[in-house]
Amino acid sequence: MSYSISIERTSALKQKPDFSQLGFGKYFTDHMFIVEYDDGEGWHDARIVPYQPISLDPAAKVFHYGQTVFEGMKAYKDAEGKVALFRPFKNLQRLNRSNDRLSIPAIDEGLALEALKQLVTIDESWIPTEEGTSLYIRPFVISTQAALGVSPSEKYLFMIIMSPVGAYYREGINPVSIYVEPQYVRAVPGGVGNAKTGGNYASGLKAQEEASDKGYSQVLWLDGVHRKYIEEVGSMNVFFKLADKVVTPALSGSILDGVTRDSVIQLLKYWNIEVEERAISIDELVEAYRNGTLEEAFGTGTAAVISPVGELNWQGERLILNGGQTGPLAAKLYGFVTGVQRGAVEDPFGWLLKL
Repeated sequence: MSYSISIERTSALKQKPDFSQLGFGKYFTDHMFIVEYDDGEGWHDARIVPYQPISLDPAAKVFHYGQTVFEGMKAYKDAEGKVALFRPFKNLQRLNRSNDRLSIPAIDEGLALEALKQLVTIDESWIPTEEGTSLYIRPFVISTQAALGVSPSEKYLFMIIMSPVGAYYREGINPVSIYVEPQYVRAVPGGVGNAKTGGNYASGLKAQEEASDKGYSQVLWLDGVHRKYIEEVGSMNVFFKLADKVVTPALSGSILDGVTRDSVIQLLKYWNIEVEERAISIDELVEAYRNGTLEEAFGTGTAAVISPVGELNWQGERLILNGGQTGPLAAKLYGFVTGVQRGAVEDPFGWLLKL
């Protein structure tokens, strides 16, 4: 199917930053994609335009009721300069699952993918090639109807912006320290924990701030009902190597169905490593640490890819994993996934979409 997307190129290209000193999400490319929605008309006026501010009415529903969703994906260049996207179909499918949960009209995934491909092609020169860098892609939907009644919006904007990025955590592939949150909760089954919506992240900021004050990079959430079952890290799904198997929390309705999580599960099975998706309590994890069977922990996500965990703090007890060093499994996973993304390792799963 062909899609009509108008293109307006910028007349004033931005000066690019030093790609070896990017940080995360600080710089933005020259162009962005916009498509509008109105009840009765559907999605219309798809266009790529120069990156610019947008104007919204102060009564726009996104400001008052948080009806918004987003995604995160990346583009890479291989050694020959060819561009590829990592599993964009999975992200767009998840975007529509989030849309459904937030009562937002579904996006035409074919249109979104075509817009993404055209946008990346236009701003291809913004894709960094330094070690650990990539072009981060942020599709998102906001509700724009100017009305204060509590009901789904009748108007929306779907946009895609892009940012050249380095490592999400300042530690890079070096282990991060995690504070197991004993007080606050992130989500419960039946809520919006499995949707990628802004409120999930806003509700975690207080706990993240307090963990940071204690010297920890991230928060590990426990379930909101029993307050003992592990769910996910603030920006990542989480895995634990217990002796000869790997365990990760099952998708219970309050955990994000991560694309990198799914990729890692596929890869572990491909390597004939046993994987269990199940409930795992903090008590089980502490006991495994004390008896020596908790060998590694690592987070997975688009932003960080694979992030080893060097320390967990639970009720003041510091659980130092693998001597505070990156474990061999986390290192192997990171090397393989990033190798596939950059075209340096054979892709046995068909994960890459080459442009």
